Amino acid sequence: MRFEEVYGGWQKRRLSQEEAAQILGVSSRTFRRYINCYDGNGLEGLSDRRLGQTSHRRAPVDEVMALGDLYRRRYRGWNVKHFYSWYRRDGGQRSYTWVKNTLQRQGYVEKSKKKGSHRLRRARSPLPGMMIHQDGSSHEWVSGKQWDLIVTMDDATDEHYSMFFVHKEGAASSFQGVGEVILKKGLFSSMGGSKYQSCA
Repeated sequence: MRFEEVYGGWQKRRLSQEEAAQILGVSSRTFRRYINCYDGNGLEGLSDRRLGQTSHRRAPVDEVMALGDLYRRRYRGWNVKHFYSWYRRDGGQRSYTWVKNTLQRQGYVEKSKKKGSHRLRRARSPLPGMMIHQDGSSHEWVSGKQWDLIVTMDDATDEHYSMFFVHKEGAASSFQGVGEVILKKGLFSSMGGSKYQSCA
């Protein structure tokens, strides 16, 4: 019965061979083979029963076509998310993914381009002292005591140049961390200048 529905849609030119094959979950070549078997021997020609493996949850052809017609007539140009909210409001029961994939297969909406990586890993500085990071982390480091740990470290080596606790992170704690680096390591004078970046 599933094949006959799709076959009927293809005969009436409501479906291309590619669309019919997608609905049945087979390739275009396989669908053409099914057509030849069906034309020659009817349903008996499909005795390999491969079509019987189709999920019972798969939407009928009429529902697939009706969704495309609805989008084309009333919502053309809308993005899928906006269209889906109205589809559900009007009683639609299918999932967002099903609606999106169906509209994409019918050519009404384009597939979105793959988004790039959320964060691209930056190469470390080539030499110690070229970039200094500072970060302040609030935590209950000692039971009942909430302190901020101020850490100043080197980007190239991850070496920690300064660490101390303060009650509240601020400009004074940032200057203190940088001052300790200058006094203990002499990075600004010996390395010819550094780039300072605060993560506070």
